[in-house]
Amino acid sequence: MRVTNSIAALLCVLVHAELAQSGTANTEQKANFIVGSGIYDMTGPAAQVGFMGYAKTSQIGHGIHTRLRARAYIISQLEDGDEEQDANVDVGLDLIHQKQQQQQEQKAELANERTSNVEDAAYKRAPNHNLKYERVRVGGHHRGQLSHVNANAKPKEPDGSHSAEPRTLPESVSPDNTICFVSVDIGMGSDLLNIRVLKRLEELLPAMDDTGRRLCHVDNLSISGTHTHSAPGGFLQYVLYQITTAGFSEEAMGAFVEGVAQSIVRAIGDMDQGSISVNQGKLFGANINRSPTSYPLNPQSERDEYSTDGDTDKTMVQLMIEHTWSNTSGQSQEPIGLINWFAVHGTSLNATNLLISGDNKGYASYLMEKKMNPGILPGQGSFVAAFASTNLGDVSPNTAGPRCIDTGKPCDLVTSTCGGNTNLCIASGPGKNMLESAEIIGRKQFEKAIELMEAESEQLEGTVSYRHSFVDMSNLTVTLSDGTEVQTCPAALGYAFAGGTTDGPGQFPFHQSTNTSNPFWNMISGFLSIPTQKQVDCQAPKPILLNTGEVKLPYSWDPKSVPVSIFRIGSFFILNVPAELTTMAGRRLRKAVRSILENRGIDDPYITIAGLANSYTHYVTTFEEYAGQRYEAASTLYGPHTLAGYIQEFERITSDLMDDRESSSDPPPKDLGDKQVSLIPPRAVDTVGFARTFGSVAVQPKDSYVRGRDTASASFRSANPRHNPPRAVDTVGFARTVCGHNR
Repeated sequence: MRVTNSIAALLCVLVHAELAQSGTANTEQKANFIVGSGIYDMTGPAAQVGFMGYAKTSQIGHGIHTRLRARAYIISQLEDGDEEQDANVDVGLDLIHQKQQQQQEQKAELANERTSNVEDAAYKRAPNHNLKYERVRVGGHHRGQLSHVNANAKPKEPDGSHSAEPRTLPESVSPDNTICFVSVDIGMGSDLLNIRVLKRLEELLPAMDDTGRRLCHVDNLSISGTHTHSAPGGFLQYVLYQITTAGFSEEAMGAFVEGVAQSIVRAIGDMDQGSISVNQGKLFGANINRSPTSYPLNPQSERDEYSTDGDTDKTMVQLMIEHTWSNTSGQSQEPIGLINWFAVHGTSLNATNLLISGDNKGYASYLMEKKMNPGILPGQGSFVAAFASTNLGDVSPNTAGPRCIDTGKPCDLVTSTCGGNTNLCIASGPGKNMLESAEIIGRKQFEKAIELMEAESEQLEGTVSYRHSFVDMSNLTVTLSDGTEVQTCPAALGYAFAGGTTDGPGQFPFHQSTNTSNPFWNMISGFLSIPTQKQVDCQAPKPILLNTGEVKLPYSWDPKSVPVSIFRIGSFFILNVPAELTTMAGRRLRKAVRSILENRGIDDPYITIAGLANSYTHYVTTFEEYAGQRYEAASTLYGPHTLAGYIQEFERITSDLMDDRESSSDPPPKDLGDKQVSLIPPRAVDTVGFARTFGSVAVQPKDSYVRGRDTASASFRSANPRHNPPRAVDTVGFARTVCGHNR
């Protein structure tokens, strides 16, 4: 065991050393920030809970393909004088490397032993007196220290082991100069998820100032979904998103809350002086536009600006994060994580998939973390890799495109139907099946990320700051570029929404590009809410199928107040948007923010959109695309001026950020947690029959198989996983097998 673990530890050191000789370390990296990364399991119930994404009542979880994880990154500003300057402390690079190797060996040993003393706290609650915040003096400077009073509740390393001693934070680190970004392997953000995560952090973390704020708080926290369509649903607090999941799932929400909160705690425990470098590059062959008749509705002159990329964004933007130590003998660097943003939907696995999975982005994260944490089980290494979502609204991973599955012929281009039937028009990926397609698209993203890591990059430096606002998108006055004032509308969904997309058609006889209504369906939808003439005019040319913004029974069907925020890391800016922006909508938003920044003296800023963050408001198209009323336009909740409203609000908070001015805010969304309804079946009593035991073999594998033709299989007598929520250490070996080549 020790020989194996020593080899694993050596591999970790060699990988990081190799990276230090290329890529991010091609120039000496200076510590410009305080950084930390953390990862935690958030898989949730693996059976009997419907998935969120395709809105198919038949897509109910039946097991796990790959586990779901929360990946957190905490970045704080490094003030002058924060760096260690004690001349009496002379630590050579050889001693630092020796310490790193010892730490990696300990991590590998603990991770692979998987003993019972490595306890996962996924469904436990810690009392709020377990943590305290202290000021200590290190290297001639006062520093903050997070430490647990109870030894049994010490901060954990990413492999589940406890730190030998708590990390120290500079005194200057505060909630005012820190951002907290969490990428989660689920469909999207949720305002109720944020509410509960913040409450959980109040239990896990000490207050940082007189206001009672924790290091991560409502204004500086972004929880962004990767948009996999193969994760449990029932965690959004609005009725519309619970119809196909049989209501609210407390089990899913509990797993998600704990996963996000614990990943943040680990990231804070990992914080140390570090550097962040940025790079970007083109990735072709990994996405297509699934609404190809909508994109040409945008002005030709605007489309000409993006002739290289065409109708989807091809740029991957990536941050590389390292711990950096300076001493009298030189510098030492340890990569602790990366975040990148590339536009592609998490729909490589289609609506027939019943296994929980991170889809293509989850697989890309798995590959990167496997490479950077060799010999360590998935989810337990110190290097954390997030392949995050961005403006992917009209972007599909199914690069083979849609075909009629009955004839093999192309679908009708405008309506995405075959003989008038949407369910026969299905897009497919580059692989022989959906699993292989997810692997191919995931591997493409992984390989591009490696290329960016190894290429020359730009080191970030400067301010860490943010601005946040809640905006009532149901009644926002928007001033257009010509001075005209228009209004957004209460939420509503059009007919084409029910038609679905070529990634996943709807369940009813609707199709895309529908600009007229139907008396029968108007009557059916009228039982929920009959839109007023003002609402009809406001949403036009969308024919309203579901007037969700004005339905209040049994509680709200769609959000009204939504969060928007901007993060700054030097010359790098993250726009946290609670929606799926189409390709051109995202381009317009970035261009508008870029203009504000350049007018404030920021030359060549990096701007990325973190999609599906902190809440979910469906899609956002351009005004021109809205007129086409394909799926994305019909799902643009707040009317034809939704994008203009978002652009106006991001221009406002960006100006506030650059002018050092507080941002005004509408009231936050209500916490509807006590109103939630669930019709998810209860957990029945597990039995395996007389004289049988759980875990025993029910069907033995055959004595022999033909390579390349047969599939080896065996059946075991098991219990409902909802009775005993799976812990990361319990099933991580299985997850490693099914998502690798031994699948």
